[in-house]
Amino acid sequence: MSWMSAHTHYSKTHLSNVESGRRAATPDVVLAYERTLREDVERRGLLTGLAASVVAPVAIAELIRKGFAAALDGGKETVDEWLHKAEITGFEYMSVGAGKLQQRLAGDLVVLQQHLETPQLWSVAGRLLTVYGKTTTDKNEAIRWYRLAAVAADRSDDTAVRVWSRGRAALALAYEGAAIPVASDMARHALALDDKPTLGRLNALVAMAHVAGIRGDRPVAIDYLEQAKRVFEVAGSDEQISDFAVPEWRFHTFASMLLSRLGDPGAVDEQEAADRTRPAALPRFATHIELHRGLMLAKAGDRTGGVAYANAALAKLPPEKHSLSLRLMLAEIEKA
Repeated sequence: MSWMSAHTHYSKTHLSNVESGRRAATPDVVLAYERTLREDVERRGLLTGLAASVVAPVAIAELIRKGFAAALDGGKETVDEWLHKAEITGFEYMSVGAGKLQQRLAGDLVVLQQHLETPQLWSVAGRLLTVYGKTTTDKNEAIRWYRLAAVAADRSDDTAVRVWSRGRAALALAYEGAAIPVASDMARHALALDDKPTLGRLNALVAMAHVAGIRGDRPVAIDYLEQAKRVFEVAGSDEQISDFAVPEWRFHTFASMLLSRLGDPGAVDEQEAADRTRPAALPRFATHIELHRGLMLAKAGDRTGGVAYANAALAKLPPEKHSLSLRLMLAEIEKA
């Protein structure tokens, strides 16, 4: 309360009465609170990026209120509670639209950045920042968040998280065919950090397969895919719906995109396996497979038919569930 009093220029007694409900929160007090929080989080360096992503002034104000309310409350969520939030975020990334997830996740990050006092919480930050990057609508903006996520992960001193944050970001970029040099650098860094068979290494190997595929190097792409399959046999997930997991259906989806890019008939088997094993609650990822089929048509010489097939598949998916990955995939089909 002393800190707040000094920065808002209201007495501790007055602020205490406002917070307890004994006095009304006048507009001047609310504006003072918001100004103080904005200055504080800008100093910490997080709000600037969030404000650039969640552009509506009302949305920014809500972020400020959420962060300041948490600071005023004085209570800190435990590491276990933050880990639980991360797991929920992993599930929601797969099941809800990016716009809906982005604003909730931004609010969580504003609160979390006030409490980054232990390596475990930096680990949570690394994971959440990586997912946040995937909710953006511009590849350059996504890269900025992925790089920030890697820095946060490094402060966790958790090698698995350091590998995962880079491997996941690399796979996101390479799967989308975006910023291939950045994807390659991130994947190589992830692979150099540790050779244990983890989900992070699996993501990085698949990313390198896609990098090679986009560059037209089929033998190297297939070699990386085979390495990834061996890691998947050890590190594959039983959990079906989480961005922090790679179950069977998801690995088939990664392989389907790669083989579709290469014009390899084996893509058909991967597409059928993905459809057979994927939970019914994930229509966005069913659309991924449909776009892979459109890409196969285009690679076979029927670009018009491939584009029409892809557009028809996208039209069946509610607009709020469209993602940057799907938009970039459609662009790739149009250029095939």
